[in-house]
Amino acid sequence: MRTPAHRRLGRSPLPVRVGAVLTAGALALSACSGDDDGGGGTAGAGEGSAAAVDVSEVVGTADGEVRGTVVDDAYRVFQGIPYAAPPVGELRFRPPEPPEPWEETRDATAPGSPCPQVAGATNPTASTEEDCLFLDVTTPAGLDASDGDLPVMVWIHGGSWRTGSGSNYDASRLALEGDVVVVTINYRLGPFGFLAQGDLSAAIGEAGSGSAGLLDQQAALRWVEGNIEAFGGDPGNVTVFGESAGASAVCAQLASPTAEGLVDKAIAQSYTCTAEYSTLEEAEQVGAGVAGTVGCTGTGEAVVECLQRAPVESLLTAWPATGGEFVVGGSSLPVQPGDAIASGDWNRVPVLHGNLQDENTLFVPLRIPAAELPGLLDPATYDAVLAARFGERAAEVARRYPLADHGSPLRVLAAVASDTGSALSTCDHVDAYETLAGAEGTGVYAYQFRDQTADPLFDFNGPPFSFPADRYDEGAQHAAELPFLFPGLFGDGLTPEQEELSTTMVRYWTNFAASGDPNGDGVPGWEPYSSPADVQGLDLAADGGVAPVDVAADANCDLWAPA
Repeated sequence: MRTPAHRRLGRSPLPVRVGAVLTAGALALSACSGDDDGGGGTAGAGEGSAAAVDVSEVVGTADGEVRGTVVDDAYRVFQGIPYAAPPVGELRFRPPEPPEPWEETRDATAPGSPCPQVAGATNPTASTEEDCLFLDVTTPAGLDASDGDLPVMVWIHGGSWRTGSGSNYDASRLALEGDVVVVTINYRLGPFGFLAQGDLSAAIGEAGSGSAGLLDQQAALRWVEGNIEAFGGDPGNVTVFGESAGASAVCAQLASPTAEGLVDKAIAQSYTCTAEYSTLEEAEQVGAGVAGTVGCTGTGEAVVECLQRAPVESLLTAWPATGGEFVVGGSSLPVQPGDAIASGDWNRVPVLHGNLQDENTLFVPLRIPAAELPGLLDPATYDAVLAARFGERAAEVARRYPLADHGSPLRVLAAVASDTGSALSTCDHVDAYETLAGAEGTGVYAYQFRDQTADPLFDFNGPPFSFPADRYDEGAQHAAELPFLFPGLFGDGLTPEQEELSTTMVRYWTNFAASGDPNGDGVPGWEPYSSPADVQGLDLAADGGVAPVDVAADANCDLWAPA
């Protein structure tokens, strides 16, 4: 086993709470003000101490040298590295092209631009910059190409296929505690990554339109294959991992023939690998409406040129509020991921897959008209709400989801939605586990994050909703596990008990990246999935700790199974 990074450096282990170290934005600031100490915290490295190591902030890539930031002589961050050409002009909507090489050392101390997106309730970022195909690399310090044997983890961010950026995620904890190299990437979002339209499909060819976002991710993986050894990573041991839309991307890459050989292991967090996406024909119908909305009418090359010239803001405004995900039918994703896995015709690698106990608590109130919410928070409406929503099954739903356990009809609806009927739900994840467990030559480790005290991505107990806390307790809702892997992402920081859970999760994730097995020293045993009772529950010690749970029983999957 490779010696952990902090021991190679001759240092005592860093505190568990790595969230106190610099975030991506602060790293950029420190790099701008770091000239006085010799550049990024390397002062004293040559003074003869036992901890002295080479922590060069310059690394050579196939396209040119990049200069990153060294933090506390412990790890390095390289930001804003282009992995593809700017997808502008004639390259808009098309498969990515290689980047132009550069001669001078490129500054890699600040993030590249996020891809075009609109700010919203859970997304503070707005961008209209199409030159956005960048990635960031976080690696333990003191490594070079001769040390290129660390496992590599490539993070694909979530955001409903329309928001987010790789630079939002501080990967220092994973890199330091797990002794891995972490790459976080941008990819084209919304219409720029997923717009399918008939004339575009004809112009693009066999890949089909609507495939740009998927192919961007593959271009980033090919960059990793060709460059990561210079950062200390092993190009033959690459784990792709992601959450929400990023997990859907992981599942799509498993089914993509053009991703063959790019991924050695996969971790999908909170999006079932058996979810179905729009077909190319269906997506082209949506795209025809988008084209008409931005004034690109007619047929043929003129429509393609019009779409390539359309203002970024117009395309973002015209993009539908729901849907807009991966498109099935082109050469890069010819069949639904679940069908590919079930048939055995997929990129067979070990998989770690899971969800959160209360996933849809985040989304249910956002999808209900504001005028209806007060009534759904009133316990007196419980029977009427269940009768209206579940008809003849209302009595059984009331028995399984008693008001006393949930506080309001709204919370019951959220619990039901978290259990069944969506790509995030527990019962739908069980279907994916069963499919993966039956896939020849692989298998799956399944988990469920269950910490009811985890900070929510969106607080419904505050403005503008200000729900009474006893009527809408967020629970382990969608995305709540992310700060346990990426410190400081949102919320108020982890409690000491949560830090213990975080340490276990980081070890599981990075053990899996290293070997395809999450088990190892210092963590509870985790059995591969063979039944819903084998799902590893991830919870605080005071609330059950880390141990197997029967998620199908907890989620009433027998009640929701098709008749």
